Amino acid sequence: MLFDTRQVYTPEADTYLLLDAARLEVKPGDRVLEIGTGSGLIAADLAGITGVVATDINPHAALCARTKGVEVVQSDLFCGIRSLFDLILFNPPYLPTLPEERIDDWLEHALDGGKTGRVVIGRFSEQVGSVLAPHGRILLLISSLTGLPEVRDLFFRSGFISEIVLKKKIEDET
Repeated sequence: MLFDTRQVYTPEADTYLLLDAARLEVKPGDRVLEIGTGSGLIAADLAGITGVVATDINPHAALCARTKGVEVVQSDLFCGIRSLFDLILFNPPYLPTLPEERIDDWLEHALDGGKTGRVVIGRFSEQVGSVLAPHGRILLLISSLTGLPEVRDLFFRSGFISEIVLKKKIEDET
């Protein structure tokens, strides 16, 4: 099956910020899981350091990432994932989106964070513990549009401690 590049999130400044953070965090021997790999840029880069598995709900993104040699499971978040990982990465759909703003295509899965921008992040925070190894780490990219205090609260309620590891001003958001 061919994939439609118009349906795959094109790496932007947020992608490269998460890649920078991942390069600082990853250690040889880490078992790495990237949720929502999109084009596969981050997973392919980290595969030169350690083993990486990726997921994406979007079939076009999964096929695109496979062309970069990324091992991809087409799934929603952690569905079908049964291993434990030392480092989990996620650039979630974090844009606050009203129902009338939805575009109803595969690319929307990379952008639409629901009314608050935290719908998928909330699901992620509730489920990530099932695949995170003891002493594992999570790198989650969020925007100031999403609400850092609210995201921190979601993770705190799931038993996690959070801190900012990298920050960058991009257009009208941080």
